Amino acid sequence: MAETMEEEMPEESPLQQDLSCPVCQGIYEDPVLLPCTHSFCRRCLQRSWEHSRKCPVCRTKCEESQAVSNRALNSACQSFLSHTVRKSDQNRTPEEVCNIHLKPLELYCEKDEEPVCVECVPLHSNHRLLSLKQGEGVCMQELEYRAKIFEKKMETFKKMNKKFSNAMEYVKFQAGQAENQIKAEFERLHAVLTREEALCLNALASEETKKIEELQSCLDNLNEDMIKLEELMEGLRKDMQKMDLPLLKDFRMIKRKAQWTKGEPYVPTNSLINMGLHVGSLGFKIWKKMQADIKYYPVILDPNTASPWLYLNPDLTSAKESPERLSVPENPERFDPCVFVLGAEGYSSGKHKWDVFVGNIPKWTVGVCKESVLRKKKFTVSPGRGVWAIGLSKEKYIIHTAERTELKVEKGIEKIRVKLDIDKGEVSFWDAGAAKHLVTLTHTFEEKMFPLFGPGLYTSPMELPAGKIAVHTS
Repeated sequence: MAETMEEEMPEESPLQQDLSCPVCQGIYEDPVLLPCTHSFCRRCLQRSWEHSRKCPVCRTKCEESQAVSNRALNSACQSFLSHTVRKSDQNRTPEEVCNIHLKPLELYCEKDEEPVCVECVPLHSNHRLLSLKQGEGVCMQELEYRAKIFEKKMETFKKMNKKFSNAMEYVKFQAGQAENQIKAEFERLHAVLTREEALCLNALASEETKKIEELQSCLDNLNEDMIKLEELMEGLRKDMQKMDLPLLKDFRMIKRKAQWTKGEPYVPTNSLINMGLHVGSLGFKIWKKMQADIKYYPVILDPNTASPWLYLNPDLTSAKESPERLSVPENPERFDPCVFVLGAEGYSSGKHKWDVFVGNIPKWTVGVCKESVLRKKKFTVSPGRGVWAIGLSKEKYIIHTAERTELKVEKGIEKIRVKLDIDKGEVSFWDAGAAKHLVTLTHTFEEKMFPLFGPGLYTSPMELPAGKIAVHTS
């Protein structure tokens, strides 16, 4: 009876139609059932859901969690394929047969990245078809390329791991340095200020903890990503051990799994301690009335922006050449390779004034810059690059415009006064010693502006003189 049925079964029987996916028209592969009672190949449904979260047949809305494996249908499909294969080719398994035409899979479509049978050729008329052996080579070549990408990414992650660790150590160093300065200043100002000393130290400790926690969080995330990446690489290596048809059939699934969607690790901005907040103009902040014992600086330097070739004094009020490149983190705020350092505080509005002692430095730059100025590349100092400055070069005073205008002066300048009016869009430069105006540059400042200092690589320091203190009470 069974033999009679086999002989009378048409090439595409009603049973085959019932066991065919409505999307790909082939025998179901790993079928899933939706609440609307329609079934599809799992891969066909996933592809359809990339465009719309609806049933491809009745357009009913559904969620991925609602799709359940249709084991009964899967068993029926496997039985049908096994029965058909036994009937046509005793040496083939259902996995080696086209689920549409039930013919042996003997070719590989490079565009659709899947094995096909000879009757599938018209469906791939404009595609490049390869032998199974050639297809295996193409797939292996791409998987090997992806494996190399992961290996390079792992090396990058290892380098970032080291950077995070170095940054954490540097934060601890900064915290210790700031702590020593804070203690020394409080001792100088007397025991009556003990309470203020404790408050400052607590603020420093709080920021140190916060910065370390943030960096530790970044480091933990990086370590987790490294573990995931290692697992991904291990899974890829296992998949790459497959040979011939199993590899070709699973290639698209392997390819989809072999992707890293997360972004590259990076050192976050503001990851270092704000030294200016804790030690800048510290005496003035602690006790305004003790004018004879404290000094006030309108601007202090931000060590987190200083070039690795600059040495800043502990008070952050002078900069000069460092005998050797300092071991500092490669944080985003730091200038490298340009030899610059910014003021610790930026300005978005109002009027601001500060003096800069340049002395006999043979080459220097003084001015203001946008917060977004380039930090990691060399650039020409000019308004077009977000810098408004004057300087000394080759014994000539120049205005750093696109034309490099020479600034005529009667005698050498030792102290520069910078006046910044954000609201009027003006920055003017004065010879502070002679109280003589040099030049005024104009621009509509649309972002935060920072004092910019370029002391060059010389042993003579560029210094920020103390300002006058006037305390008013009511």
